[in-house]
Amino acid sequence: MRMIVKTVSALVVILFLFGLFISQALGEDRYNAKIKAYEYRYNDLTVIGEPAFYTVKSEDTLLDIARDYGLGYNEMALPYPQMDPWMPPVNERLFVPSFWVLPTTRHQQLVINVPEMRLYFFQKGLARVQTYPVALGNKDWQTPLGTFIINEKRPNPTWYIPKSLRTEYGAKSMRHGPRNPMGKFAMKFSAGSYAIHGTHMPWGVGRLVSHGCVRCYPEHIRLLYPKVKLKTKLEIVYKPIKIGRKGNRIFVEVHPDVYGKISDFEKYAENILKRYPMAVYVDHEKYKLAVRLQSGIPTNVTLGPGKLVQDTSSDASTDRGTERVANNTNKS
Repeated sequence: MRMIVKTVSALVVILFLFGLFISQALGEDRYNAKIKAYEYRYNDLTVIGEPAFYTVKSEDTLLDIARDYGLGYNEMALPYPQMDPWMPPVNERLFVPSFWVLPTTRHQQLVINVPEMRLYFFQKGLARVQTYPVALGNKDWQTPLGTFIINEKRPNPTWYIPKSLRTEYGAKSMRHGPRNPMGKFAMKFSAGSYAIHGTHMPWGVGRLVSHGCVRCYPEHIRLLYPKVKLKTKLEIVYKPIKIGRKGNRIFVEVHPDVYGKISDFEKYAENILKRYPMAVYVDHEKYKLAVRLQSGIPTNVTLGPGKLVQDTSSDASTDRGTERVANNTNKS
C-alpha cells in the first residue's frame, strides 16, 4: 500500500511539473516586462527597489509570484522555508523582497553575484542600474568567477551540446526552437563557451540548474540583449554578504554559500563587517541575526532605533516586512 501511495505521489508531481512547463510555454505572452532603471549613488544610495506585499490567490505558486515581481525562485523560497512552494496558503499575505543591496563593482557595467543568483546592469553615465534574476551552474558545473567581456551576441542561437549530454539528445548541436535551452537571445562572454541567454524553462530561474551558463527569464533577456554592447565588461563575483546604505540607514543582505566556498561563514561575516567603513553604526546583534537567517532580504541593521534620521514611510514598511519574515523563519 505504501508503495502505491509513493507511486501515485510521484506521478502527481510529474504531471504538475509537465502542466507547469506547458502553461509557461503557452503563456509567455503575458510576461511583457518593461525596463526598470533605479537611481544609485555609491556613497549613500546602494539599496534599490521597494518591497511589496502580495495576497496569495488560488492556483498561485511561489514560482508564479516570483516571476510576476521579477524575482527568481530562491528570492521567494528563502524567506519562507516551511511554505509549500507549489501550494502556498490561499489568502496568506506575503512579503515580497523586491529590493536589493548593490554588489561592489570595479567597472559598473555588468555584474552577476553568484550566491544571490542576480544580474546587475549599470548605466554608469546615467547613475541608473537595472537588475534581473538568473539561473546559474549547478555544483558540478559551476559558473566561472572573474572579469570577462561580452564578445559575441546571437539572436536565435544554436546550442552546441556538451559532450556529456550528446547521448541524451542524440546530436552535437540543436538549432533554435522550443526545445533549445538557450532561448531566443544569447550573449557569449570570454570564458570559453559560456553565455548569458534566455531559457525554455523559466521555472529554473533562481536555481543552480545550468552547465555553467547564465539563464534569464525570456522577458528579461529581450530587454538586456539590445542594450548590452559588445566589449561590455562582465564581473562574476561571489558575495553572499552585501552591506549598503539608503540615506542614513544601513542594510545587510545575506545569502547562503551556494557553492560551499566559505569554511567558516560566521568568521567570514565578522571580517566583512570589520572592513565596512561605517561599522561603528551597525547593531552587531541585528547583523548576527541576519547572518544566521540568510534570508536574502536587505535587513536594517542600523544601531539604536534602526535609523540615524527620522523614518520615511517606505523605510518603515520595509522594517515591518523584514521583521515579519524573521519571525516566520525563526519558527522553522
